Amino acid sequence: MTDTRPPLPPFTLETATQKVRGAEDAWNSRDPDRVAQVYTEDTVWRNRTEFPVGREAARAFLQRKWARELDYRLIKGLWAFDGNRIAVRFAYEWHDDSGHWYRSYGNENWEFNAQGLMQRRFASINDLPIVESDRRFHWPLGRRPDDHPGLEELGL
Repeated sequence: MTDTRPPLPPFTLETATQKVRGAEDAWNSRDPDRVAQVYTEDTVWRNRTEFPVGREAARAFLQRKWARELDYRLIKGLWAFDGNRIAVRFAYEWHDDSGHWYRSYGNENWEFNAQGLMQRRFASINDLPIVESDRRFHWPLGRRPDDHPGLEELGL
C-alpha cells in the first residue's frame, strides 16, 4: 500500500467532498483491512466508549463493529472543512443478530497528515431503534449508488 492517500490537504470544497465520499465508500465495503489503510500507523480515535490508538487497534475495532452491526449501510455528508480538517455528519442503518433495526446518527471530526492519511478521528454517535419498514437505505450491500439520495435529500 502507498503511504499517500489523495486528495491531500489543504482541502478545497471539491477535495473535501471527494475525501468524504471515499471514506463512505470504504466503510460501506465493510472490509476492515481496506478501511484501516487510510489511517496513520499511530491514528487516534474516539468512537462511542472506545478509544482505539493505532491502525491495528482501528482494524480490530472495525472487525468487532461489523460482526455485530449486520447489513450495514452508511451515508456521510460534508459539514465543514479547513486546512487539514474535515467535519462530517452521517447516518447508517444496521440490524443486530436478533433482527432489531437501528439508524445510527452522528458527527465526526477528522484530521489528516500531509500525505492524506487520517491521524485523528473523533466520532459522536446516537442509535435510534427503528422498525424495518422505516428503513431508508435500500441499495445492495456495498457502495451507495450515485443516484441514491444523500442525507439532505432524505431529511436526515
